[in-house]
Amino acid sequence: MKRPVINEELCTGCGVCVDECPNSCLELKNDVSVLVRPEDCTGCESCAEACPSEAITMEENE
Repeated sequence: MKRPVINEELCTGCGVCVDECPNSCLELKNDVSVLVRPEDCTGCESCAEACPSEAITMEENE
């Protein structure tokens, strides 16, 4: 299953991904998005699609 990977250098801390995640898997910490509940992530890609700075990519979970 794919999970969001956040590029901290590109993340602006706008919080759009946090608002868009239907399962509340992301939170802002120190003005950067962080996947805090990976077990609840369904890989829907809502966060990556909503990110205005394209800081989130979806990658296979190992």
